Amino acid sequence: MDVLEAGRLLTDGYALRILAAVSYKSKGAQEVSEEYNIPIAACYRRIKELEKAGLIVKSGRILNQKGKRVSIYSSMLKSAELLYENGHMRVKFSLKTGGADRFGSGWHEIDLKNAM
Repeated sequence: MDVLEAGRLLTDGYALRILAAVSYKSKGAQEVSEEYNIPIAACYRRIKELEKAGLIVKSGRILNQKGKRVSIYSSMLKSAELLYENGHMRVKFSLKTGGADRFGSGWHEIDLKNAM
């Protein structure tokens, strides 16, 4: 996952709702879908993308109300900043684990010419 893709997730409404949902308490996809009014298929897709980006992690498995084992997820994102200035886009991530992460430290320039 590159910085551009992780930055794109920060502008996606469903992804932002999922990040908010799992910021303080681990939750499963069905619970997030119901609480935040996200279609379940879209919820699973965004969870997979957020997990691939390293912004959330699978934190365990629990039994749901129907007795089925389901994965629960937690946010790894402490903060994220997007900056657009003079035709340039930059992004900066800070993960809860602290120290160096997969994005490194500091601001990352996003190449807008090759963004799509």
